[in-house]
Parts: sequence; C-alpha cells; structure tokens
Amino acid sequence: MTKERFQTIVDEALKNFPVYFLEKLKNVAIVIEDEPSDFQKRQLGYTDGNCLLGLYEGIPQTKRGIYNKAMPDKISLFQKNIEIFSEGKEEKIIKIVYDTIWHEIAHHFGLGEEEIREISKKKSQFNKDKF
Repeated sequence: MTKERFQTIVDEALKNFPVYFLEKLKNVAIVIEDEPSDFQKRQLGYTDGNCLLGLYEGIPQTKRGIYNKAMPDKISLFQKNIEIFSEGKEEKIIKIVYDTIWHEIAHHFGLGEEEIREISKKKSQFNKDKF
C-alpha cells in the first residue's frame, strides 16, 4: 500500500473518531512509520517475533504536572506491521488502524494495558451483540 493511501486511511479513522476525545488531545503528534526502531523495540522488550502496530510515547495526561515547552507526545502507527498483520487486506487495515489509534490515545489519557484490554473486550462483546 502506498504511504499516501495509508495516510488517507489514518485521516479517515481520525475523522470518525469521537470528537469528544479528539478535542481533549493535548500536544500529540500522530505519525506513520514503516516499523518500530531498534531503540523502540529494546525499550519495550520486543523481539523479532513480536508485531508492534502502534506506540504511544509521552507523558499521559493523568501524570502531567506543569507541562510547558515540552516536545509533543507521539503516537506512531507502524505501516508495515499493520499491513502484515492484516494480510494486506484494506478492510482489515482500516479496522486495525482505527483500533490502534484508539489504543494509543487511551494510553495518552492514562490507561494502562490491562485497562485497555478490559475495555476492548467489553467493546468487542457489545459489537457482537449489536451486530
């Protein structure tokens, strides 16, 4: 998939994201990278067998004190990993991009992995029941 098409998918996902959350994002850049750097993988303890789809790097809003002149927080989406995980199917790429953005924004708002997993299970169950 071209970078331009992937960027369009990211832009569309953000347009469909609840405005309530987007308005509360503070000092966050959302970027597309091919894959995580060696430094990012080492920091997280990832090995070559792991597939990191996205990453939040920054100070969650719940842990910020005085937050002046700070570099923006960063949400990275790893295009190659998302494409591999989705088997290159655009429909799956769209869903994974949206879910990954949601996951990383949740970190920005201070949620940990366990909390995000629990909410994701409930969200998934709700969608199964609804549709």
